[in-house]
Order: sequence, then C-alpha cells, then structure tokens
Amino acid sequence: MADPTDKNKEDELAGTEQPFVQHLMELRDRLLYCVYGLVVAGVLLAIWPGPAGLIDMIAVPIRAHMPPDAKLIAIGVFSPFFVPLKVLAMTAVLLALPWLMYQAWMFIAPGLYSHEKKFALPLIFFGSLLAYGGIAFVQFFVLDKMFGFIQKFTPPSVNATPDISSYVEAILSLYIAFGVAFQVPIVVMLLVRFELVTIEKLRAFRGYFIVLAFVVAAVLTPPDVVSQLALAIPMCLLYEVGIIGARYFTKFSKPPEESSTDSAQT
Repeated sequence: MADPTDKNKEDELAGTEQPFVQHLMELRDRLLYCVYGLVVAGVLLAIWPGPAGLIDMIAVPIRAHMPPDAKLIAIGVFSPFFVPLKVLAMTAVLLALPWLMYQAWMFIAPGLYSHEKKFALPLIFFGSLLAYGGIAFVQFFVLDKMFGFIQKFTPPSVNATPDISSYVEAILSLYIAFGVAFQVPIVVMLLVRFELVTIEKLRAFRGYFIVLAFVVAAVLTPPDVVSQLALAIPMCLLYEVGIIGARYFTKFSKPPEESSTDSAQT
C-alpha cells in the first residue's frame, strides 16, 4: 500500500523541465549579460585609473627592488599598446567576477532543489572572496618577497631591467595559480557534501596533501623558494579550513527529509 506521505516528498523539479532550445536561449542570454558586465567593468577601469595607471599599480612590487630611476622596458614593437590592454582586460574580469559567477548561478539555479540553492549562493560568494584573497596575497606579499629574494642573486655588473610583457605574463600566471589554489576549502566541502569522501579520510590524507601541495606549488610557481612556500603553506592551511567547514556545511545543506530524520533519531 502506498505511503500517503509520498505526495509530500514529490520531486520539487517535477513539471519544471524546459525544452533544449529554451536552455540554449537561456545560455545565450547569460553569456550576453556576462559580456555586458565585462564591458562595463572595462569602461570603468579605462576611465579610472586607466591602462597606464593599472600598469603602474601592478609594477609597484618589482620597482621597489629596482634602482630609483629604473623602469620596466618594452622590447616588442607593439608591447606598449597591447600589454596595457591585456592588463585592462585581466582586471575587468577580476572586477566583474561576482557578476560572472552570479550569471552562472542563474543559469543552473532552475535545475537545483531548494536546499541546494541555499548553499550554492554562499559557495559562489565564498569562492569569489577566496579568489580575491589569493590575488591580493600575490600582489601585496608574494611579489615583494619573491623579487627581493631574486634581486639578491643579481650580480653587481648586471642591470636588471625586466621586460613589461614577460613581467605581466609572470604575474598573471601567479594570479591564476593562487586564485585557483585558494579554492581548496570549496573543493573539500563539496567532496564531503556529495559523499565522495568522509572527514575521517580527509584527515588521514592530510600528510599526502602536504606533499601534493608542495608538488603543485613547484609546478605552478616560478623556480624560487619564496613563491613555492607562499603557495604551499596557504594551501595546507586552507585544507584544514575545508575540513572544519565541511562538518558544518554538510549539516546546513542537508535535504529537509534528511534533517528531519536526524532530528527524530536524536
């Protein structure tokens, strides 16, 4: 005999299915909104501080370790034009990151249950915050220490005048590496939430993760000890943050029926 309470457990998504063409139209709209957000961010940055101002800002860490009158050089013929535009585009993406994440959320939200929607938005916010934190960590700490370490090995007969194009590529790779690596707590919490691993297994894997963190740091960062330690140590700390947060996150994001079952058992 059917349980009368089954009607209350009816799939929340029943009747919400959309045709494939409608999905494509929704994807098109969200991509257009992303483009609009990037354009607005780019225009605002072009007005202030401008491409030249952005170059001056990101050049602060390395110029602090160069002679007072020394400047970065542009070897390529078109570098003075394309490099500032590249920096402007990169900064526009960073500025519009929450908007881009929100558009991704709006696209997938119709396919999520109500309890899943509750933890999706906080994860997007927390992930964006971690990405900003990783980039800020690079800009205000890692670059200064890294260039200070490298300059100590520069012979007195050598005048270190880095090329602006290679400098921008180097710091861009560091921004991406740290921004992605700082997502470790998000990954850990999702692995536990979807029951791919348990908190006990994560704790047992702690020693292996430390080794993995140093291997990843050695691959993603320049071949200097400072930047490698600056990436590996925060990854290890964020792994512990993820383990702590996973316990609370799992309880917060449980489906209503599981939460009521747990309450009844206690």
